[in-house]
Amino acid sequence: MSTALVFVETLDGKIADITYELLDLARRVTGDGGTVTALAVMPAGLTSELGAADRVLWADNPDNCYLPESLGKTLAQAIDQVSPDLVLVGNTAVGMDVATYAASRAGCSTIASVQKVEPAGQGWQVESVILGGKMVAAAEVTELTILQVLAGAGDAERGHIQGNPTVETITAAEAAATVYEGLAMPDSTDVDITKQDILVSIGRGIGDKDNIEVVEELAEALGAVVSASRPVIDAGWLPKSRQVGKSGKKVKPKVYLALGISGAPEHLEGMRDADCIIAVNTDPKAPIFDVAHYGIVEDILELVPALTEKVKGA
Repeated sequence: MSTALVFVETLDGKIADITYELLDLARRVTGDGGTVTALAVMPAGLTSELGAADRVLWADNPDNCYLPESLGKTLAQAIDQVSPDLVLVGNTAVGMDVATYAASRAGCSTIASVQKVEPAGQGWQVESVILGGKMVAAAEVTELTILQVLAGAGDAERGHIQGNPTVETITAAEAAATVYEGLAMPDSTDVDITKQDILVSIGRGIGDKDNIEVVEELAEALGAVVSASRPVIDAGWLPKSRQVGKSGKKVKPKVYLALGISGAPEHLEGMRDADCIIAVNTDPKAPIFDVAHYGIVEDILELVPALTEKVKGA
């Protein structure tokens, strides 16, 4: 019988989907008779959303403060209290902060970008993506380790169970060196890419800002919206509200057309749950093809105009 400790991630007073994926994963890897404990530093009234856990260590956070120093210390304290065999944290901006801080205080290891965890022998077989997703590193974990898990390793729907887990109230550790100033949300006047049925997403392969017009014409013909991976956003070619990925938005359209996107883990985290993924890239070994339902090895600047004409003529 094994025990897993899951760190509950919240944003603006709501439990993030990655938490539910982790709860589902924890239930699976601990097996029959295993125990799942959730550490939740969040406003009151949300513990019933954590029904997939057997036990919740809850600390009130009425102001929705995000203080990595406090959360890292609190996770380390929870590790000492629970003595888990495995700790699961989301491989997110929040999770990476908290996991590394907690690992240093708890005296244990942490593994980032974990895409798969399976029981093996006296521990677990863990797969982690490295080098921008071009390689997979495998390790057998037999000692306490904090795993920073990528989105998609668990099923959020299975992990989102209403229930009444045993709740134990704790006190979150204080932060000595950081102060919470507030939460700044991005401009919401642009289109919401999370609510679109079809997304035409562009990456570094678009080459130049002027080429976006070609893709916008295809998107218009499809009744779609143009989104992008981080390099396009960083270049200032599209607004931040159009970014798909870990540091952007998580989307789940019916169709996701990925044009010139290599498929770094940070991007895959935001779109891998799309119903249908169609990828176009000149590199046949691009990681995007590992998650795509359909793939085309082609120059997007040659394919897109021809595809647009076909769509318009249909």
